[in-house]
Amino acid sequence: MTKFWLFVLRVFLVSLFLFGVIVLIATARGYRLDFTKRSLSSTGILAISSLPKAAKIYINGQLRGATDLNVELAPGTYQVEIKKDGYTSYSKKITLKGELVEAVDPILFPVNPSLSPITNLGVVRAIPVDRSDNLILFANNGEPEKDGIYLFEAGRKTLALFPPLKTLILKSRLPEGVDFQKTKVYFSYDYKQAIFEFPFEDGTSVSYLLSLDTENQEPFDVSASQETLLTAWQEERQKEARKLVDNLPREVRKIATDSFDIVSFSPDQTKVLYKAKKNVKIPLVIQPPLIASSQTPETRALEKGNVYVYDKREDKNFRVGDAKSPSFLWYVDSKRLVFNEGHRIAIILYDAENKQIVYSGPIEKDFFTTTSDGKILILANLNPQFNKFPDVYEVGIR
Repeated sequence: MTKFWLFVLRVFLVSLFLFGVIVLIATARGYRLDFTKRSLSSTGILAISSLPKAAKIYINGQLRGATDLNVELAPGTYQVEIKKDGYTSYSKKITLKGELVEAVDPILFPVNPSLSPITNLGVVRAIPVDRSDNLILFANNGEPEKDGIYLFEAGRKTLALFPPLKTLILKSRLPEGVDFQKTKVYFSYDYKQAIFEFPFEDGTSVSYLLSLDTENQEPFDVSASQETLLTAWQEERQKEARKLVDNLPREVRKIATDSFDIVSFSPDQTKVLYKAKKNVKIPLVIQPPLIASSQTPETRALEKGNVYVYDKREDKNFRVGDAKSPSFLWYVDSKRLVFNEGHRIAIILYDAENKQIVYSGPIEKDFFTTTSDGKILILANLNPQFNKFPDVYEVGIR
């Protein structure tokens, strides 16, 4: 073989290699040959997963498979639906761009969730302990050996039918005439102690400092120093809140300090749920918006009294309610909010879309809370003919 043909062969092999690399890169970036149009066109990818898995995927009404699945589509707007028998459905309109991957990862909740009893005390009142799975429970059934204040630890695993309760103090150790229904509870900044303020019919009250880690044999009277303790605890909370606010983008930080009445941060601390204290506009921090960020239209012009969620990771702000809206709690995944709309508990995405009813039934005193393993706790009396007071039930939505 002559030198000329060797040169031609090398050029051909190098060209073939370069062509293969270009095709590989183009394919990885979502480009596909369109034989009907005789052109190379870009595609996008919908990465669709769900919990539970094996849910049916419908795109513009057509069945495309089951989760988990990656679907290549031409750029455009699509109606994506995820359905599974026995579970709530998910539906969202998504605009897909070429060369990009758009993730769709809904949680589907049981249509008929299980309801399991957690206590058998007869609970006259329940108070969640913030940032934990714990509950303060008050029992007052006229049984001296059982009536009192208890701590329920939802995260504690047990093989017993009813999870054990930690007795904080029996009512027999408290002054006569205390009213559990009107008792005020103030938690320490580390949630290891609490002040219980017990009112009396004559308008007076007494306050006791109780440990939440162990049973209190004798209550410690802090009526005279209550305000001092509460002020110290509040200062510690404000320090912690300021640290979280300081993690917000610099352009948002001052507005948050002046105009946010912060309700809570999401469990992963990437989002803040708040009520606007004044009319103000949140400036854009990330321009242009992050690729594949939330496509839901946001609201950056705040109106006093409305409730919003600010996502610091994506620099997006969404209106989720107004002054009349029910109280919201974060769901464990930091992507959803839970609220009670009157004998119905619903879950929405933090951008206020895709509302799903996850429980419909009796709820006493409108009480509910969420747990770190994705369950919901409620107060309910399923047999009022025989039970004077409700008990705590676990709504199994996971």
